[in-house]
Amino acid sequence: MWLGIDVGTSGVKAVLVDEADRIAGEATARLSVDRPLADRAEQDPASWWGATAATLDALAAARPAAMAQVAGIGLSGQMLGVALVDGDGVPIRPALLWNDGRAVAEGRVLEAAVPGFAAITGSRPMPGFPAPKIRWLADHEPAALDRARLILLPKDFVRLRLTGEAASDRADASATLLMDTAAGDWHPAIMAACGIGRDRLPRLVDCAEAGAPLLPGLARRWGVPPRAPVVGGAGDNMCGAVGAGVARDGAGHVSLGTSGVLFVANARFVPSHDRGMHTHRHAVAGLYCQQAVVLSAAGALSWIAAAVGAADVGALVAEVEAARLPVPEVPVFTPYLAGERTPHDDPSLTAAFSGLSFATGRLHLVQAVMEGVALALADCRDALLSTGAAVGALRLVGGGARSRLWADLVAAATGCVLAVPSSAAVGPALGAARLARLGTGGPLIAGAEEIVYTAVPRPELAAALAAKRRRFAAHPRAGAP
Repeated sequence: MWLGIDVGTSGVKAVLVDEADRIAGEATARLSVDRPLADRAEQDPASWWGATAATLDALAAARPAAMAQVAGIGLSGQMLGVALVDGDGVPIRPALLWNDGRAVAEGRVLEAAVPGFAAITGSRPMPGFPAPKIRWLADHEPAALDRARLILLPKDFVRLRLTGEAASDRADASATLLMDTAAGDWHPAIMAACGIGRDRLPRLVDCAEAGAPLLPGLARRWGVPPRAPVVGGAGDNMCGAVGAGVARDGAGHVSLGTSGVLFVANARFVPSHDRGMHTHRHAVAGLYCQQAVVLSAAGALSWIAAAVGAADVGALVAEVEAARLPVPEVPVFTPYLAGERTPHDDPSLTAAFSGLSFATGRLHLVQAVMEGVALALADCRDALLSTGAAVGALRLVGGGARSRLWADLVAAATGCVLAVPSSAAVGPALGAARLARLGTGGPLIAGAEEIVYTAVPRPELAAALAAKRRRFAAHPRAGAP
């Protein structure tokens, strides 16, 4: 038995996975995001730990026999977060998250200070990434940065609490933009430009490398064997790919989580220089990953649900699916609630509806959000194709994969066949558990995944969205200052 823990943006999910990749137990705990200003997104790292402990307490209570058989633990987590901790491991300030847009000027400073920045790291220093945010802290909150003994990614803060070990895997760490991605080590000139040294960063490990076990008191608390190691793990996009079986050159997936991601595995390191794309190390040895990202996907759906007074997002989506609204009658929505990364690379963008009328109802608005995310993912596909990446049939994962309507919309907008695996909603946690199994001597993937639905681009839906895409593209900066 292997345990996978995913420290997400909206919640923590933990799953128990057996030797045949069957889910033997799962638990979740919710998280919230603080937005002190419009361009900022923060979380208290202590909330990551509290939610993680709650999920493991729940698994220990519900599945004690399975927890007693855990041979290894894998970690996945939201990427790009910056957590500052003191010498006792206590957070110094709220963590700056992946969709925080404050560090625009600092990205420009880093790009000027380090020639060939994108060729080294795989990405331009966009504001959501850790390197510009650390430079922002150096410029605006130097006392907090000076107090920091360690700078950690979200899942690695949880690793520190679980094991006492300060470590990060080379896949998640490559997305900090503090690394020479091809070489797999921290880059001295970039660290210096950010105002930090290697002593503030965790040691680097491979994604399936076995590390320290749980602290003894935690192992007793959850009934886990005392020597079960915590392996390196990876960021949620890489672990989601492993969970979806994307483990070879040319394979890819779309994730409909809080953000939307189009992810393609590549045996070559192809740095991204423009259009808001980024390239990192994959969790699978020998592979890299090219990524295009929509900053607000299921996050936008949660926003519109709250705006129309719906307490249950799933029930609201079921209403939309039952209504069968014709696409031409639905407004156009640009989903730039937190700015946008691909293809605009502009944190100042704001969202907008267009084509509203007295006939527009709440379900029209919800479907418009789903369509807008699908159209934004079509922009992502075009951006990736411009690099020479092959974007063919894909897996669809994330909480949004539960909606067949959304799967159909994304398939029609992108022109891609999308296979939804049975584990779509737990993909990153499953991927983390699979890395734990690999790190303890087992196979990465134990068998073929059951496909519960395949979304094939339907010509009539594709044509309707293509007509709407022209209006969508005409307003990429709708509402921006």
